[in-house]
Amino acid sequence: MEAEELIRRYSAGERDFAGTDLSGANLQGADLQGANLHEANLSEANLEGANLSAAVLSGTTLYWANLIGADLQGADLRGAKLRAANLSGARLGRADLRDAWLSEVNLERVDLSGVVLSGATLSLVNLIRADLQGADLRGANLHEANLEGANLEWANLEWADLTGANLSKANLEGANLSGANLSGANVTDEQLAQARSLKGATMPDGTKHE
Repeated sequence: MEAEELIRRYSAGERDFAGTDLSGANLQGADLQGANLHEANLSEANLEGANLSAAVLSGTTLYWANLIGADLQGADLRGAKLRAANLSGARLGRADLRDAWLSEVNLERVDLSGVVLSGATLSLVNLIRADLQGADLRGANLHEANLEGANLEWANLEWADLTGANLSKANLEGANLSGANLSGANVTDEQLAQARSLKGATMPDGTKHE
């Protein structure tokens, strides 16, 4: 489907575009609030500044998509594939990203406070200075993610994989790191002392925390 047809049908009141192939579509600034794009193909699509708030994007393919400044507040992104997508400046408040694949995604300075990312793949993701306060990251894969200066205050990182992650200057106050794997992570003892729990966590030197 061409971008023009999608916008025309949306403007006419249609909301169900599940499974639609929109790869490479130019939807910059488009208003698609509440649209059903379940398992649609939006690879390499330009969604810069688009309004996708409350949209259904579960299982959607967004490889290399441009989502700079997009509004994804309240969007359902469960199981979405966002590898190498650019979400710089995107708004993701209340978004559900359970089991989403965000490998190599740019989330620098993005507000992810309270966002559900449990079971998500965030390996090699740029999360420099991202706000993850209160985020649900249980069982998330953050292998070699860059979390420099990120705010992880009261985030739930239980059983998360943080092997080789860069946590330099990250705020871990009140974070739950029970069972987390921090092998080879760049993090200081002073930072870890701020965490709410380290029970059963694998420490940067490979030892287990009792």
